[in-house]
Amino acid sequence: MDKRARLDDYLERNELESVWFARPNAFAWLTGGNSVVDRETPTGVAVAGYDGDDVRIVTTNNEAKRIEDEELPDLDADAVSVEQFGWHTDSLAEVIAARVGEDERAAADVDIPGLERVDPTPLRQPLTEQDRERYRRLGQETAAAVESVCRELRSGDSEHEVASALRVALSARNIEAPVILVGGSERAQRYRHYTPTDAELGDYALVSVTTERAGLHASCTRTVAFDAPEWLTERHEAAARVETTALAATRQAAETDGTAGDVFTAIQDAYDAVGYSDEWMDHHQGGAAGFSGREWIATPDHEASVVAPMAYAWNPTIEGAKSEDTVLLADGEFEVLTTTDRWPTTTAAAIGSAGEASLKNEADEEYTLELELERPAVLELD
Repeated sequence: MDKRARLDDYLERNELESVWFARPNAFAWLTGGNSVVDRETPTGVAVAGYDGDDVRIVTTNNEAKRIEDEELPDLDADAVSVEQFGWHTDSLAEVIAARVGEDERAAADVDIPGLERVDPTPLRQPLTEQDRERYRRLGQETAAAVESVCRELRSGDSEHEVASALRVALSARNIEAPVILVGGSERAQRYRHYTPTDAELGDYALVSVTTERAGLHASCTRTVAFDAPEWLTERHEAAARVETTALAATRQAAETDGTAGDVFTAIQDAYDAVGYSDEWMDHHQGGAAGFSGREWIATPDHEASVVAPMAYAWNPTIEGAKSEDTVLLADGEFEVLTTTDRWPTTTAAAIGSAGEASLKNEADEEYTLELELERPAVLELD
């Protein structure tokens, strides 16, 4: 189902006459463009509305020409109108309200008196073929940027220096970076979100990013060691097994109308099986990815639907170690998006593979999740 068909269905089911998107990720989902000028604000400089027939773009007079020329790649010129208002006059919320008729039922993704609130997340799932192609390019270029920086790291580099290099490498590829985490050996063991400081990397480093382009988000983590502690590889591989188990459970849930909570149960069991039962309590485990860093984050009993084709970014951590990539699930197969195929790998098997029976369903029956994937290994540098 294409995006307009989804919107038509949404309007019909909710007995609405129009729906409006002012938040940048929803605007990008519908138009393929970028409405952001100031990242400090929750809305962009343009709003996209749909009434069942045409898409209406409303923006300020000083942005209209640029938006029309450069930020509407997914819209047919014959089915879109660009309207403008004086930059000094109204807010986007006022602009939307003024374009909704007095007796019209409408929804928006921001709070507007008299309008209902739309949650764009379900509309953005599953991913369209066009979005999947864009995702492949974003994932490959994200991995290329991150890995190129990681190969040049030295033990004496500061976390801030590494973060700066990552921003440059990503920006050169026209990629934004909402999240850049760099943890040297001391802080990566102490914190799950190792926001960069002046601390030197030391014995090893964890480098994690979430990137964005055209609204799509990709996440990945790489581990680089200079004088690795003895436990690092074991913990890293254990985290990779938890991640692979999460992916196997994701596929099963997608095929059986399962939920995010079902996947989370498998994640908990996987932590127990690799000998780190309580580690899931110290950090979120990830979830569906797309037009947000996570469209949803799995928690116990989470009822979000697991769908395909869709991207998933699971990020299990075990004190001082982490495994994370953005992976596309489509037609029962996995495609790692954040890869260059030029990083050392290790084979990770889902818990329950190879005859193991470490997982149990709600009826306390043992079951298996068959999956083996090549996952990024620890890169050892001199």
